[in-house]
Amino acid sequence: MRAAVLHEIGQDKLEVLDDVEAVGFGPGKVKIRVRATGLCHSDVSAMNGVLPQPAPFIPGHEGAGEIVDVGDGVEGLTAGDRVLVCWLPACGTCPACKRGQTQLCLAGFMNAGTPNFKRPGGDVFGFAGTGTFTEEVVVGAGCAVPIPDDVPFEIAALIGCGVTTGLGAAINTAQVQAGSSVAVIGCGGVGISAIQGARVQGAAQIVAVDPVASRREAARRFGATEAVSPDELADAKQRITAGEGFDYVFEVVGKSATARTAYEATRRGGTLCVVGAGAMDDYFQVNMFELFFDEKRILPSMYGGGDVLRSYERAIALWRAGRIDLESMITHRVQLAEINEALEQMRTGVALRTSIAL
Repeated sequence: MRAAVLHEIGQDKLEVLDDVEAVGFGPGKVKIRVRATGLCHSDVSAMNGVLPQPAPFIPGHEGAGEIVDVGDGVEGLTAGDRVLVCWLPACGTCPACKRGQTQLCLAGFMNAGTPNFKRPGGDVFGFAGTGTFTEEVVVGAGCAVPIPDDVPFEIAALIGCGVTTGLGAAINTAQVQAGSSVAVIGCGGVGISAIQGARVQGAAQIVAVDPVASRREAARRFGATEAVSPDELADAKQRITAGEGFDYVFEVVGKSATARTAYEATRRGGTLCVVGAGAMDDYFQVNMFELFFDEKRILPSMYGGGDVLRSYERAIALWRAGRIDLESMITHRVQLAEINEALEQMRTGVALRTSIAL
């Protein structure tokens, strides 16, 4: 079958091959025919080594498709079911799951070290234990979440990661209050979803911050009341908050420099919500006096900071009601053979989300 493979960490292009086989099918597993997958910035971060991932590997973790086969012991799923791929499934039995923090379950990460593809030359890993830049993938049954018939595959794919992450950061983690002021630094797919989450929560001012003009323009369409470049943020802070700072600031880039900018843009007693996934050797620093004196809440948000199954259902409900716009987030559509064009669209900031059809 066809799949897009990264041979070595640090390469900037994928090779589309037709000699890849999905492996590992058996008890507790399902095989999914991928119909659509989104390109998330985390895929690029894994390719360049910012996020740890063994190679060679198939990127992609934001996918949806149809189940083609079900292993022994799998309940509630049958061949033909329409599903989205959950890259971080909850085991239900670990301490994090028992506390209700299913987004912190580590069971899914255990799969990332086990190859779930192979080629004549050897084993191939799937990113985050999945790998959706391929025609078929074998995953644990918990990774396959049924979706209603009225949800298109390309919409379901976005809900599988970017939309859930951004919406959840605003709704679950930060719990944005009605009438508040918000700034979102980084307006790709996740940032746009955070903007939509803040709008749903009733924020009065939502300032989008991004160096790319087209993304700033898009942010306004999705609910931002103002959009500025990074060097205009200080002026926006002065104008909108009289210099005090925003009630909530979302960092959706994954770099310590932008996290520090976000911290400084947050008012005393306000909330900095860190959504971007960064490198292990990139350290965010605050001094002990400001940490105590400013009493700013620093809240990381992992996969939307809540139960992902409930978050999926909420996203679908909001989409059906017209409260969030998911179709317009897909600015580009390509075939798998054009995957490197999609990567360039993401790197240059031209695309919010690119949907890849398989």
